[in-house]
Amino acid sequence: MAAAGSAIGLGNIWKFPYITGQNGGGAFVLVYLVCILVVGLPIMMAELMIGRHTRRDAVGAFMTLEKRTSPWILVGWVSTISAFIILSYYAVVAGWTLDYIYLAVVGSFTGQSPETIVGLFGSLIDNGTRQTFWLFIFLVLCLGIVIGGVQKGIERWSKILMPILFVLLILLFGNAMLSDGAAEGLRFMFRPDFGKLTPGAILEAMGHSFYTLSLGMAIMITYGSYLSRDEDLFGASVKIATLDTIIALVAGLAIFPIVFAVGMEPAAGPGLVFKTIPVTFSKLPGGYLLAILFFLLLSFAALTSAVSLLEAQVAYLIDEKGWGRKKATTVLTCVTFLLGIPSALSYNVLRNFKTLGNRSFFDSLDLIASNYLLPIAGLFTAIYVGWFWRGSEEKKELVAGNSGWIYPVWHFLIRYVTPVAVGTVLYFKVNESGLFTWVATMLP
Repeated sequence: MAAAGSAIGLGNIWKFPYITGQNGGGAFVLVYLVCILVVGLPIMMAELMIGRHTRRDAVGAFMTLEKRTSPWILVGWVSTISAFIILSYYAVVAGWTLDYIYLAVVGSFTGQSPETIVGLFGSLIDNGTRQTFWLFIFLVLCLGIVIGGVQKGIERWSKILMPILFVLLILLFGNAMLSDGAAEGLRFMFRPDFGKLTPGAILEAMGHSFYTLSLGMAIMITYGSYLSRDEDLFGASVKIATLDTIIALVAGLAIFPIVFAVGMEPAAGPGLVFKTIPVTFSKLPGGYLLAILFFLLLSFAALTSAVSLLEAQVAYLIDEKGWGRKKATTVLTCVTFLLGIPSALSYNVLRNFKTLGNRSFFDSLDLIASNYLLPIAGLFTAIYVGWFWRGSEEKKELVAGNSGWIYPVWHFLIRYVTPVAVGTVLYFKVNESGLFTWVATMLP
């Protein structure tokens, strides 16, 4: 449940709808589903296997499997660094959910026009102090849970609150299907227009499959290290991936009909959820209480994922550096807060500070982590497990949980299909970015 809580978070409810909107809808959704099946699921199983076999963090796992000087250890480092970068800006978005709990409590959505409600998000984004405050509060919550450990903290609450969030999403989905934009929303989500697919959109879909399943960021290796020897890895992976995908699709179907019904733009960007969901609640009976409950649970979904990101880093300092849990968690939380401040200021104080491709600091971190670091970590994990890890050990890990029957299929995917798919898309994305041309100009 902790691993499912990690996978089910803002990536499903916040990020999936808006990147689907930015990449044309149906074709993007189809590519995303294929990526989950042939890329995400095999790599999730590989990461859980590595973690359970070594009983170590991501860096320590590769140190255990190989020599301490082996280049494969870089895979663990890339994963751990990805977790650090993602948490810094993810916590900013999670802070938005806390702010919206406050707005819901004071009745900011009740009886307001869609235009007024949409404007509330703009007010939040323009206020750097407000975002930094909520960033701090959210990270303090993460600190408290991670110090308490995974089982006593996050796992206990995941079993209660995640099902409630799912019920609320189903309610929003039902409301959306009764709205004037239902037909257009369904067409947008499920009618593929392959003319809108670009190499960048395909990599976005693949990157998001990593992002939403918590792959390539040291989390599944870390959680795998806590699994019992008789845990069915295939069954656990399928449950996590299925729950995660259903939540993402339901979130999209709950949001896009409202987008079209009120005349919004589906490519509205990171604020899409915060603009559409309050509009829905403002029109529903009992919408005041439902809005409070929804954003409360959304913040918990964000918390389960953020705790996983922090836990992956804390595990490294505990396992490899011998730090105590309290010291490791406190230091990492403080450093994350410092890196998160520029992201919180990206759309206000630092709005004129542009980095990669004229992107804000926030968007640049998201691009680096989601589109490059996560696929790279996943690619080399697949190559290592498929070609360099001794096959008998892999099979023992799957047979231990009674999943030996899936071994031939999984082994074929992790050896041939997954690395070729990730490597090809990465190549085209890097080529599209002009990086190869830039490197060529630097050579003598």
